[in-house]
Amino acid sequence: MSEIRICGYRPLSGEINVQGSKNGVLPMLAASLLQRGTMRFTNVPIIQDVACMVGILESVGCRCWFGRNVLSVDASGILGTEIPKADVKKMRSSILVMGALLGRMGKAGAWYPGGCSIGSRPVDLHLLAFSGLGACVKEEDGRIEAWGRMEGGRILFPFPSVGATENALLASVMAAGETEICGAAKEPEVIGLCSLLRQMGALIEGDGTDRIRIKGGRELHETEYAVPGDRIAAGTYLTAVTAAGGDAVLWGAPWESMETVIRSLRGCGADIEPIIGVGGTVAGAHIRMEGRPKPARIRTGPYPEFPTDLQSPMLSVLSLAEGESVLTETVFEARFKTAGELVKMGADISVSGNQAMIRGRERLSGTRVRAWDLRGGAALVAAGLAASGETVIEDCIHIERGYEDICRDFQFLGGDICWSA
Repeated sequence: MSEIRICGYRPLSGEINVQGSKNGVLPMLAASLLQRGTMRFTNVPIIQDVACMVGILESVGCRCWFGRNVLSVDASGILGTEIPKADVKKMRSSILVMGALLGRMGKAGAWYPGGCSIGSRPVDLHLLAFSGLGACVKEEDGRIEAWGRMEGGRILFPFPSVGATENALLASVMAAGETEICGAAKEPEVIGLCSLLRQMGALIEGDGTDRIRIKGGRELHETEYAVPGDRIAAGTYLTAVTAAGGDAVLWGAPWESMETVIRSLRGCGADIEPIIGVGGTVAGAHIRMEGRPKPARIRTGPYPEFPTDLQSPMLSVLSLAEGESVLTETVFEARFKTAGELVKMGADISVSGNQAMIRGRERLSGTRVRAWDLRGGAALVAAGLAASGETVIEDCIHIERGYEDICRDFQFLGGDICWSA
């Protein structure tokens, strides 16, 4: 399934369940290597990136069972310390296995990771974390190797990298003594990883702030953990309804971690409210949208700022706004590739450096476009649902990396959308 066909220009209405978090589950699966029993994860999204991570775990000796969004990982028989090059090139998050293997086995080997072409994403901060814990690090011909007995230390990040923070956590929970991670990322996915590690027996405090403290060297044990809802997938569906109009319910949308996105979409005219469930907890989100979006000024940044993963879908919304908008990207320098595809659909977008000027049009027109990356592909789906005529999106294998079945979900919301061979 490489193409998606959409007949748009109709409002979206209905109910869907938001899948488990892609960015949350991958470091959690890496964490399963830190114990010698069987981990059980529920609400796991059935996506390509999870399948790739399972392949990596099995390559080092784990046994995995996957069925109906439940994944069990038996890490009792780990023997390998080398992540296969073919798997590493498919997905950037594969680098997270290095921290876990270094903590469990005292040695890890990998290659520079792949993933979406959204800009330069060096692994220098990951290696800085390993070195800060006393590991020896060697880089040669695209290969990375780390080894040695690790001890607690002070890791200072010049930028709050999510992946590097997660790798530092995975390595430091097994290092003897205390570790302090300064300049840590505050993303919900980091908090979720810390929550899992604590449930496994780790002593961690300070997650959600820029300073995380770990008392390492404790033996970790197996546990069961429910993966939280995917805030980026939920945000994708909210942006699509804001662009196309409609009335939709998103069960399982992680409201508490979406404040900036919800505030931004409300500023564009969407009426978004929490759905209160049993015990007063938030069970999801309800969105209503009428008319064209209002213009906005959006700037991406580390959490709790507007997420870079929703920059492209937001570009689709602003392409239809009543006025001029400005969208500034501060995280990945090559994330405006989707702008050119939206221009093919009639959008008026001018990109200069890390900033896009969008002059909203009353309507976009369906045409043949290309998904350059995961979130850019999702943005084109949102644009196609709002556009008149037929939109055909090529290279949709990127979309499958992060969404269980984006066509199925939008069909539940009344969208005329399907996969095409």
